[in-house]
Amino acid sequence: MPGQVIGLAEFKTHCLRIVAEAERTGESVTITRRGKPVVELKPIKPEGKRLTFGCLARPGTWVGDATSPAVDESEVMAANPDRWDEWL
Repeated sequence: MPGQVIGLAEFKTHCLRIVAEAERTGESVTITRRGKPVVELKPIKPEGKRLTFGCLARPGTWVGDATSPAVDESEVMAANPDRWDEWL
């Protein structure tokens, strides 16, 4: 998208206004020195916002059994051998 072309002296005088306008319109500004382009000012595109509200709106699927223990009993006993007599 072609933007406006301004001289360095004008940019120096109206810097804040030019930056605000470029941000608002999304157009680039080419700054020239003695008629030759030296710098291009262009606004940064905002990053896409992550949608948090409604991110779980689509139905999910269950994998495995939701009512069974998450860890096997033998794994718990192996991790705590000093408490075997309490569980047996």
